[in-house]
Amino acid sequence: MKRITLLSLSAITIITLTTGCTNSTKNIEHSKHNNSHWSYKGDTGPKHWGSLNHKYSLCGKGTMQTPINIIPTNDVDLSPLEINYKTSSTDVINNGHTVQVNIAEGSSVTIDNEDYELKQFHFHTPSENNIKGNSYPLEAHFVHSTKDGKLAVIAVMFEEGKENPILKKIWDKFPLEENHKVSISLSSNDINSILPSNPDYYKFTGSLTTPPCSENVKWNVYKTTMSISKEQVEEFFNIFNHSNNRPLQKINDRVVFE
Repeated sequence: MKRITLLSLSAITIITLTTGCTNSTKNIEHSKHNNSHWSYKGDTGPKHWGSLNHKYSLCGKGTMQTPINIIPTNDVDLSPLEINYKTSSTDVINNGHTVQVNIAEGSSVTIDNEDYELKQFHFHTPSENNIKGNSYPLEAHFVHSTKDGKLAVIAVMFEEGKENPILKKIWDKFPLEENHKVSISLSSNDINSILPSNPDYYKFTGSLTTPPCSENVKWNVYKTTMSISKEQVEEFFNIFNHSNNRPLQKINDRVVFE
């Protein structure tokens, strides 16, 4: 692992990320917007997001959009992520776009000497990001925010293999009624167990992968995959009966560190 000095980034503008609430970050990245419905297919699918609402314009014209095909371009000394997940989950919800587990206050990750609080994690099938051209059956996104609204995501890829016991605790809540929260008890140990023990990861600057596609998000994608059974992938897919991943976006002149 090697260390990096990140490029300076402009401050991210705090925007409305949850239904009818400007400052709440509980449902960052995946939320039901009142103004313009978006989806993963048809006339409201990803290629139309940028024109559905002026607030979503970056989805169409942004230059640092996610997901990407991760091909490292700079081999540097990346410090291990300073993860401090010490609180439990509160509830799980099918928000119409994904299955999201909300986290009690008090968990965080330190990136570039700045603390980002863990708000929630959620899933995509198949994976949104690719790694060196490879797609995966499932990808988890752990979404974090600073007090002033800057965002960071930690991503974990899952490969088909043995049943994942922690995901089973979440999947056991299926089927989930859309936009209805269900109590779920995942301990901090459970949540940490979703992350690989190998600390190696890729790092790049990107965006939220759903409207409003806000940019200057710090992405950290683990190199090591976790296991999920074929049946578990099918169970998740059957919640929506379609894929919930955004197509790959142009890397442009971004640097991908490892």
